[in-house]
Amino acid sequence: MAVQEYPNVQSVDIHRSEHPMMHSVESRFIAIICGAMLVFVAPLLALFLTISGERVARERLHNVELLMAASSEALGKPIWDFDQDGIGRIGRSLMGATDIRAVTIRDAAGNVLVQLPRERIDTTAGHPLQTPISYDSVNGTKTVGTLEAFVPASDIPSRFSKDEWSVLGILLVAVAIVFTAALIGNRLTVIRPLTRLTAAIAATRQLGSRHRVDWAAHDEMGTLAANFNAMQDRLEREESELKAAHARATETYNLTPAMLFSLDAEGRLTAVSDYWLRATGYGRAAVIGRHFTDFIDPHWQDAYRLRPRANATDRQTISEITLPFRKADDAFMTVLILETKAGADANSLSVMTDVTALKQAESRNHAQAITDHLTGRLNRQGFENALDEAIVSADQCGMQLACIFIDLDRFKWINDNFGHAAGDAVLCHTVERIGSALGHEDVMARLGGDEFAILVRAPDVLELASEVGERICAALREPIPVAGNELSVSASIGIAVYPNHAAGASDLLLKADMAMYARKRDGKNGLRIFDTGMLDAARERHEIEQCIEAGLKEDWFEAWLQPIVNLGDGQIVGFEALMRLNHPERGLLAPGKIINIAEETGTIGRIGERVLERAIGHLATISRLDGTQDTYLAINFSPLQFELTLPHKLAALLLKHHIAPQRIVIEITEAVLMLDNPEVHAVLKQLNEFGCRIALDDFGTGYSSLSYLNRFPVDIVKVDQSFTRSLSSSAADVRRKSRMLIKGIRTISHQMGCTVVAEGIESKEQWQLLRKLGVDYGQGYLFSRPLPIGGMLTMLENESEAKASASN
Repeated sequence: MAVQEYPNVQSVDIHRSEHPMMHSVESRFIAIICGAMLVFVAPLLALFLTISGERVARERLHNVELLMAASSEALGKPIWDFDQDGIGRIGRSLMGATDIRAVTIRDAAGNVLVQLPRERIDTTAGHPLQTPISYDSVNGTKTVGTLEAFVPASDIPSRFSKDEWSVLGILLVAVAIVFTAALIGNRLTVIRPLTRLTAAIAATRQLGSRHRVDWAAHDEMGTLAANFNAMQDRLEREESELKAAHARATETYNLTPAMLFSLDAEGRLTAVSDYWLRATGYGRAAVIGRHFTDFIDPHWQDAYRLRPRANATDRQTISEITLPFRKADDAFMTVLILETKAGADANSLSVMTDVTALKQAESRNHAQAITDHLTGRLNRQGFENALDEAIVSADQCGMQLACIFIDLDRFKWINDNFGHAAGDAVLCHTVERIGSALGHEDVMARLGGDEFAILVRAPDVLELASEVGERICAALREPIPVAGNELSVSASIGIAVYPNHAAGASDLLLKADMAMYARKRDGKNGLRIFDTGMLDAARERHEIEQCIEAGLKEDWFEAWLQPIVNLGDGQIVGFEALMRLNHPERGLLAPGKIINIAEETGTIGRIGERVLERAIGHLATISRLDGTQDTYLAINFSPLQFELTLPHKLAALLLKHHIAPQRIVIEITEAVLMLDNPEVHAVLKQLNEFGCRIALDDFGTGYSSLSYLNRFPVDIVKVDQSFTRSLSSSAADVRRKSRMLIKGIRTISHQMGCTVVAEGIESKEQWQLLRKLGVDYGQGYLFSRPLPIGGMLTMLENESEAKASASN
């Protein structure tokens, strides 16, 4: 296996640095061998020496014992014969033995015959031996004395023979050879591959390249080396792939057309993309390592540090914030930062997007969203925002707020008669005049159409708001010149005060709106301050609206009839259809309130269709009675009902019930004619051509312009009931003027070819006076109250029976 070469100097350093470890491995191996010898070989040697020493000691003692036995036999006769010389010779011969240190010969009485050596010796370290001396006499064997010998304890070397020392030497040499072979084998099979392995590891660590181990063997070390080399190959491949991936990631990081940057746990920049540098104008060296907050507007640094984080996964969090970022030229751009972070101590990856143009567009859009395009003032949304902010400020400062709600009078008439361009011009002039009556801190808004609102702040705001309202009314008194016309508008103004009248912005605007409608109902052109009584009116209005919706859904609307009689003979000539809402719990509701609210909410058309269909059906039912085939039906129409489809709907109903158009009278008020609407004119013309007659209701209560009788196809003029009641007044002057007015109306109407009908006849005196004044027809409680169809049929049947009885 080839190994990658590296410099000799570094190799020496590596071996030098790894040498202690190698010595440590070898020392541990030697220690293990020595320990094994101590544990196994040393005890065997000790056992060998012990057994051999004991054997030698036993042989020496046995030899001494044999020598003493022989000497005791030899000493028997000399002692018996008292041969001192012979005893001495034998004793000295014993002393000549190698293992005997002292000899003592005693007679049978214990007397010392011979003692060698003569001086006393230490007999504690040795073996004292004693043998009896006997002599075979004529009389038998006699004990004639004792032989004592002292054998000293032998030392270790003296215990072994040369053969045994040779065996021991051979054994030690064999152990030394085995030990040396183990060391050499360990160095060759273990230490050398380990040295190369550690050298390759150190070279890989120090030189940064992947080094291999030059070792091949069919053992564990060979397997280890092969696995290490395979690991190095795999790591080298993975390192190459990682470097390539890192290069691709870096290239992608820098080529991505987005401002990418990374932060460490301390919030310092660790990497920025090339696009980030181009967009901000900084150099890479100038930003890496700096805190990101150094580039943020100081007022936004706390907001950036405290930015909220959302959990994207169990470990990953995402934060988003928009703030001003300072570029290299000290200019600020608004950026949106999206940051992803995998942990508290991990680096984060962020993308920064320049949203300066977007924020500017949002600001423009917001300004447009809260601004009225025609007048340049705030719209409803802008005013509500300003009102919310003003209430928060007022709560903090203890200030009062007033909301002035303005609705222009007669503006719809200007739009319908002069066009929307003229209406827009009137609105712009009106805004200028209203603005001239306001203070510098007052806030004005156009809520929509011809409705405006003004926000006023002051400690005593009610007095100031009333003054502002009066100035506005005064500013609108002068006509407005538009396209060569002098157009007049007035304003119905409502005022509500926070916190006296309302607890919040929407409530304050609502209360001012209520006050404005109260002023409009009271005659327009003026101001009204909110009071709690308006809540009752609003509550009643809401209840009526609910009743109207429920009535349309549950079919509670009915058409009641009131007869119209010929004042000359008292005969019924027609009927007026009157709307009634019969609530199942509350009974009949006041029709006047229902009509007013229905006209404001736009439900009057649906109600009118329901009543029209029923009234024509009732006329068809009545026509089945004798003498009623020529009677007519007068039906009141709201200005809002005059749609182009009205003639077609009416024709379909008349055809369905087989009623001639000449029997239908369309009652309109002066308000309809004052609209001067071409669409209304067209509808009236079609109805007249169709054969229906037109009645001008409540004549004398409005402008009473005689031009209406000339300009429009009016067939019937109805004198308002207020003139009829005045005929019975206690004041003679009032009675006289009423007679003159009624007579004048009758004269002009007859000259114009119109029939005159008086309303509200309640007494025979009024009937007689009206007949003398030449009034044609009349209606009122004197003749009959309005009745449902059942009651009217009963009344007509009773009258028919009464006439029949009278004729008989």
